[in-house]
Amino acid sequence: MQNFELDPSMLTMAGVFYPTGYLFAMFPSEDHVQAVAQALPASGHDGKPTMVLSPAQVLEKVVRTVGSADIPLPSVGTEASTIRTYADLASDGHHALMVYAPSADETEEVMKAVRQAPFACAIKYRKLVIEEMT
Repeated sequence: MQNFELDPSMLTMAGVFYPTGYLFAMFPSEDHVQAVAQALPASGHDGKPTMVLSPAQVLEKVVRTVGSADIPLPSVGTEASTIRTYADLASDGHHALMVYAPSADETEEVMKAVRQAPFACAIKYRKLVIEEMT
């Protein structure tokens, strides 16, 4: 597990956070994030790390990518709306876990671990689709 590093491949052409292939989940406490991270399957993630984000990192690194992406014209997608949700949760002290899970099977395996803790949101970033997981 690593600390979060914002990589240009995690951004849209407009510079908005959109890490294709990743599942991004938010939890009420760091303890929840750590417990879920420990419960993750040991499958290979194509060398991409599992990352933990503090509330401050979510606000400083992820939320700031929205900038004025949907001003003056609304975004055609839900990127900005999703990131505003992250901002609200991080402002309330929620921590995030970001796991590379490109396939449906890998995503379901990760979600089995996520469901072991009270999660506020879990979002899967697929090519051209942001999917809310339950």
